[in-house]
Amino acid sequence: MATDFEALADRLREHGHKLTQPRRAILQVLLAASKPLSPAEIQARGQVFCADLGLVTVYRTLEVMEALDVVRPVHLADGCHGYALSSPGHTHHVVCERCHAVVEIVGCDLGDFLDRVAQRTGYAITGHWLEISGLCADCQRADKAV
Repeated sequence: MATDFEALADRLREHGHKLTQPRRAILQVLLAASKPLSPAEIQARGQVFCADLGLVTVYRTLEVMEALDVVRPVHLADGCHGYALSSPGHTHHVVCERCHAVVEIVGCDLGDFLDRVAQRTGYAITGHWLEISGLCADCQRADKAV
């Protein structure tokens, strides 16, 4: 995991950002997370590593990390969103409606579809995000056990 941490820290440094104690804490929390976390959850967990970690700092850091493709927002069925580390390149997510587990799908096969949308609408498509919701295998097994 140290390699992952160092790779992410290097990405911040390469773009002129210092690796402050609050940023270290946020990276550690995101690396340990098994599901997307809200900024408030990141703050609460991050205070273990940096006692004075504030919510404003978390939001600002997430904004920087999102711009550098270190994290991606994940939109959940209940309307709230969390943040998860992202893989390099274009990704999509499959999100469990119950436990909020996320599987990241690297790559995108929507090129032809987006070209048709552009033709039909006259829009110059500049980006998109896709999240698929359903029940993960663990939640499906839990349903069958009941």
